[in-house]
Amino acid sequence: MFLQGNRRRARTAAAGAVAAATLLAGCSGGGDSGAADETLVVYTGQSGDYQANFNPYSPSRLDGDGTIFEPLFFYNLTKNEEPAPRLGTEYSWNEDGTELSVTLREGVTWGDGEKFTADDVVFTLDMITKHPTMNGTGYKGRATAVDDTHVEITFDKPSFMEAPQVLGRVWIVPEHIWSRIDDPSKDVMKKPVGTGPFALDTFKAQAFTLKANPGYWDGEPAVKKIRYLSLSGNQAGADALAAGKIDWQTGPVPDMRNVEKNYPGYKAVTVPLNQTVLMTCAAAGKGCKGPQTDPAVRRAIYHALDRTQINELAFQGTSSRISPGFALPERDKALISGKLEDRLAPMEPDAARAADVLEEAGYRKNGEGIYAKDGKPLELTIKVVTGWTDYITAVDTMSQQLKKAGIKVTAQQLSWNEWSDARGQGEYELLIDSLYQGPSADPYYLYNYFYSSATTAKVGEAANPNFSRWTDRAVDRALDELKAISREDTAERQKRFDTIQAAIEKDMPYIPVLTAGTTSEYNAGKFTGWPTEDNMYAFPAVWQRPDHSQIFMNLKPAE
Repeated sequence: MFLQGNRRRARTAAAGAVAAATLLAGCSGGGDSGAADETLVVYTGQSGDYQANFNPYSPSRLDGDGTIFEPLFFYNLTKNEEPAPRLGTEYSWNEDGTELSVTLREGVTWGDGEKFTADDVVFTLDMITKHPTMNGTGYKGRATAVDDTHVEITFDKPSFMEAPQVLGRVWIVPEHIWSRIDDPSKDVMKKPVGTGPFALDTFKAQAFTLKANPGYWDGEPAVKKIRYLSLSGNQAGADALAAGKIDWQTGPVPDMRNVEKNYPGYKAVTVPLNQTVLMTCAAAGKGCKGPQTDPAVRRAIYHALDRTQINELAFQGTSSRISPGFALPERDKALISGKLEDRLAPMEPDAARAADVLEEAGYRKNGEGIYAKDGKPLELTIKVVTGWTDYITAVDTMSQQLKKAGIKVTAQQLSWNEWSDARGQGEYELLIDSLYQGPSADPYYLYNYFYSSATTAKVGEAANPNFSRWTDRAVDRALDELKAISREDTAERQKRFDTIQAAIEKDMPYIPVLTAGTTSEYNAGKFTGWPTEDNMYAFPAVWQRPDHSQIFMNLKPAE
């Protein structure tokens, strides 16, 4: 399933087929030259024309974070381990967690030859502070350049949990270029200049290519080019995989349990990490409109879902159970709150429970069997991207299930651009997507991204990434307190996790569906060095940034 990828506008079937055929003809995995063998062809789920955007802070970016613009460190979110140095080499906290000292790598240059220094780091951190829509981590520190290779970041209060976000999810940009941009939050950066292992090579509406950076501080990558294709959707991706025309995709293919048998030379890996949800524009006070602004409606939908059926019909059984408190059932098992009504969301529907929730809130069924309140029937629209066949099947299945519970839901297929804009601006009722994890293996970061008042906005303004616009003072307070608590103090941390999980289960701004089994298929015959179950050095989804850049750097053409 595609979760966070850069997927765009679907054209007509005929036009899409012609474009796909033309592109694939020129992207054969075999190739006639060494250069072709060193080109990695990837498909992120993009459908329709690309629109150039390489601003790593834009919700509509195509790529750039990790590949072109680097973080200071790379954190592996699949496991607890020390971060890998990128532009930074060392970091340390003072005793009370109010000062973070970072040592930077020497001898690094920007793609235009300018020297990378601590001033670029300070500029970047100041920039995201001044532009809230760029500040997806909720950073509130103050950065100072001690010298060219040392930065000190101070916080008003203990902020131990900020390290992975500041070090791992802030993309350092060149001051000498970005300081001349009037509003960097809106610039699409068509000619990006970074320090990363790759640079933009060519751009066309149906494909763009990154090229290896020969001056990269860690040496030129063995993968010389990365070609991103736009196809017509999941089925086109599966067809291209079967023809050996793409080397890496993350998403559904027929019979996912037998990839190696059905696609000779390819292998697959599945990781349960991101969490499939029905996003709701939940906050009427911030301009959200529709029945979904009522928590009772959201809870009724939660109880009415048949998750076993959704998993089998839409996801080929690759998904698993989800907690309504959004701690991962396996990785975060010890952190799931005992104060939850449901430790795990029920796999089977409970129509009676859904009816009780609605009727207690004043809803009554009309003559058509649909609940209504104040003369308004309970009718909702779910937005989904054209071509995302797994999500489309999931939405269609949910619509049938919810109709039985007296809730009328209609699917609306949109281009990725339209879907992404609606999500960011809050112009939707329901929308299928997923909640992604933070820079390290800790649920704190998911809560801080998707439930904090610092990462949201009124409808009509860009939220990033609290798209539901729901906020809660107790949750904000718990998040602030967690920043100051050492990860070793599990008892104090759990008290705050209890507060957060109880609040989000009660109001359900994101209605939990399933923990997604994210499956990636890759060409093991053409490239070596892929993540495996035994060596999961990065989350192996082609759309996961900056993990994909770690994988790009680790790959080598097969002998």
